[in-house]
Amino acid sequence: MSKTPRLDSLRFAFGTLTVLPVRVTRWDREAARAGMMAAPVVGVVVGGCAAGLGLLLLFLGASPLLAAVGGVAVPAVLTRGLHLDGLADTADGLGSGKPAEDALRIMKQSDIGPFGVLSLVFVLLAQVAVLAQLYGDSWARGAGAAVVSAVAARLALTWGARAGVPAARPEGLGAAVAGVVPVRWALGLVVGLVVVGWACGSALRMYGIAPALVVALVVAEILLRHCRRRFGGVTGDVFGGLAETAATTALVVLALSG
Repeated sequence: MSKTPRLDSLRFAFGTLTVLPVRVTRWDREAARAGMMAAPVVGVVVGGCAAGLGLLLLFLGASPLLAAVGGVAVPAVLTRGLHLDGLADTADGLGSGKPAEDALRIMKQSDIGPFGVLSLVFVLLAQVAVLAQLYGDSWARGAGAAVVSAVAARLALTWGARAGVPAARPEGLGAAVAGVVPVRWALGLVVGLVVVGWACGSALRMYGIAPALVVALVVAEILLRHCRRRFGGVTGDVFGGLAETAATTALVVLALSG
């Protein structure tokens, strides 16, 4: 990653993972590797924006529930809803029970099936419910959870793009980033962020941050392995599903951590 200028890595990360007007100047494997390593930085920005809106709504007199809705809406807007769309498509593909080729074709269709609708409903309800609970506890817990969930989502993308995880299709964003991150780099980033999460949790008395990151990655890894068995690898939709799964899992762990 040292051969890729830091600005190029951030451009790739923000240009592919957000709606922000960032022009991607390089689209090669080296830039993709650096960009996916920088994905958690995108999570900090997206989570910070979500927390900012939630806090603003609370300051203006809104309820914790409305603040939670705002906090869930911001990541969806900043990603053009691509992660949610990926979650729905992945659920439809897995739920179809069809062979890999047919399941991938279902995932590429523009409509959303019943499995996708149910996945979206339950995931969004869970995210809003948890954030409402945490904002009801305190503004700091709600805002902190918004940032942690966004970081967990993007960390799952980095982990899912590690070497050894093949692409299910030869084209698309999934193929562009599949297997680009060396395992030792991905593992080092995970360990580093868990340590940072533990330190921040101790300072803020939110002791569930580090466990939330770990459990989120474990659940995302379970989904990733299932998708590899069913589809033969990852796609852009699978990456979206990993992100939303990790974000929701992190929020649930934070809610249960007290």
